[in-house]
Amino acid sequence: MEEMVIEVAKWRYLQEHSDRRRSPRGFTEGIELKLAGVDEGSAIPVIRMTVNSPHLAGFPPLNQVYFEQAREAIIGAIGAAEQNQSITPYLPERVLGYFDRIGRNLRNGESIEFTTSVHPQPARLTRETRRKLVLSSSRAREFTEEVRLRGSIPEVDQDAMTFQLQLIDGNKVEGPMADQHIDTILEAFNGYRSGMRVLLQGIGRFNRQNRLLGLESSEHISLLDPLDVSVRLDEFRKLKDGWLEGRGKAPKHDELDWFAFCFDRYFPDDLQLPHVYPTAEGGIQAEWTLSSEDISLEVDLSAQHAVWHRLNMNTDEEDMRDLNLEKEDDWEWIISEIRRMSGGEL
Repeated sequence: MEEMVIEVAKWRYLQEHSDRRRSPRGFTEGIELKLAGVDEGSAIPVIRMTVNSPHLAGFPPLNQVYFEQAREAIIGAIGAAEQNQSITPYLPERVLGYFDRIGRNLRNGESIEFTTSVHPQPARLTRETRRKLVLSSSRAREFTEEVRLRGSIPEVDQDAMTFQLQLIDGNKVEGPMADQHIDTILEAFNGYRSGMRVLLQGIGRFNRQNRLLGLESSEHISLLDPLDVSVRLDEFRKLKDGWLEGRGKAPKHDELDWFAFCFDRYFPDDLQLPHVYPTAEGGIQAEWTLSSEDISLEVDLSAQHAVWHRLNMNTDEEDMRDLNLEKEDDWEWIISEIRRMSGGEL
């Protein structure tokens, strides 16, 4: 952000001094952005532009006004993107690339809000507004964004220190292989034919059509359990209406996203994972076999509702329960029952 403010300040200066080709020597001296604190609320960092010029003690530098203008121009551009308005009245195309390095870890539903005394109404930087800002430049062919990908590793080039990740849909993307990930990548490569998969978190490169082109970096890579629920749900995305002898309804992708989010959020790592299957109605069914207990959880994805069924195969004792999967208490009940029937262990 500080680098962007400096470049925009230089641009504002040259706009007012058309007789000059570059900003004056020492133009940026004494100007810094600093984190002054974090206020109460949803993580509210206080970022201050500070002036520390030993040659002008007690006097603001003459260039300070351009940095203040730069700050307002950047926030104005973010607000314009949010309102689907033109961005170029606020910023030149050549600096929009800085947004590719700001907020790329934002996820759906998250935002960074910017306010000043001039812009009391928050300008919100989201995944969508960030993309608009980056791609508003005619120079931009790609943008980067945080990704969480599941897939297998069919190829490794140890000379070039690269690997290929094959996604659930069959597409392949290439990425650099960092030293700290070599052992995990090679283990996944050796287990490719047996179906071994990994979870990768890193930075992906996308084109203007939002198609993943490759990986810029890999921050975390871990081997996945063979029963990993999110991998199985990704496989369901390939289903089409009529998949079950002409009558199966394909689950909706956003509903699969919802269940994957809930399962990752509530289900602990130390419990046995279920086998997961699609249902003809467009939902999913999770099944556990724990000692003599046969458990199924039939999930209506559109209603965010589930029916729990337990059958003791030795005694034929059974019970059922309706559950609202939007409620944390109902997830806690599921977990406590599975833990009890597991004897507290895998």
